[in-house]
Amino acid sequence: MDALRHTEIGLLLYPGCAMASVHGLTDAFQVANDYARQHGGADRIRTSHWRVGEAGFERSYDSDPGASGQPEYIVIPGRLADPLTAAEAADFTGWLRQRHDTGATIASICGGAFMLGHAGLLSGRRATTHWLYAEAFGAAFPDVEVTAGDIIVEDGDIITAGGMLAWTDLGLRLVHRVLGPTVMADTAKFLLVDPAGREQRHYSTFAPRLSHGDDAVLRVQHWLQAHRSEEINVPDLAERAGLETRTFLRRFQKATGLRPTEYVQALRIALARERLEFSRDTVERIAWNVGYKDPSAFRRVFLKVTGLSASAYRDRFGAAAA
Repeated sequence: MDALRHTEIGLLLYPGCAMASVHGLTDAFQVANDYARQHGGADRIRTSHWRVGEAGFERSYDSDPGASGQPEYIVIPGRLADPLTAAEAADFTGWLRQRHDTGATIASICGGAFMLGHAGLLSGRRATTHWLYAEAFGAAFPDVEVTAGDIIVEDGDIITAGGMLAWTDLGLRLVHRVLGPTVMADTAKFLLVDPAGREQRHYSTFAPRLSHGDDAVLRVQHWLQAHRSEEINVPDLAERAGLETRTFLRRFQKATGLRPTEYVQALRIALARERLEFSRDTVERIAWNVGYKDPSAFRRVFLKVTGLSASAYRDRFGAAAA
């Protein structure tokens, strides 16, 4: 068997955080690894707990002790008290920005989204949090599109989960990303978590490559995530990366596996899928909102990417049909 590939998911500990979600995710990832082993897969989840120590951020728990590297995913738990203020989050936001800037995907549970907001990582993005905090969240971060009715909002390199127990949904989403749909389904059955109404989003979400080490390309990816519905052209992206156009095209495809036009298309179709599943907007409005000014062009691209027309996709996977 080939050498095992470990993807580290770091769970961030802070004063008052909900340890039930920390321990629950730790156990869920162990269960998922057991199923991955049974299926003969080469991928595993390395689970770690991170805290602020005397010398800075350090692991207080590691399922693969002694291994090197940094977490590819960081999860911010919620807490039972009121959401974190900017002052309370200050010890953590710099580290989160640093990890995000180097390609880590950052996720939050419940009120943990406030820490993401204080870190400036949700500007221009969509996010969810506990419904009880939605109004306060919107007031604190007016440049964030709050969709409190969603259990999960997956926006590429940022994932937010709504309620306190939404760690189960987030955990399944991360298991799917790292270990695949079969292991995710097995894990859900073992934990007695019904994945119905969640699986369609697991299977349909575009998960871009972010840990490639090319900072210029990563800057463009972060910008595209927040501006994917705008008019996009390659020379402008190259300028944003600080590269000559031909060099940018070569490096972007090497880093992401896609040409810029394909990448933008994937971002837009992923968002369109989610809105077809969980909103009542017309196909025409969705097409416009995700960046297609011609609904006919959107329909053609959607059919090509998904194998279903937009209407058929909604009929099959829409929340009303679940």
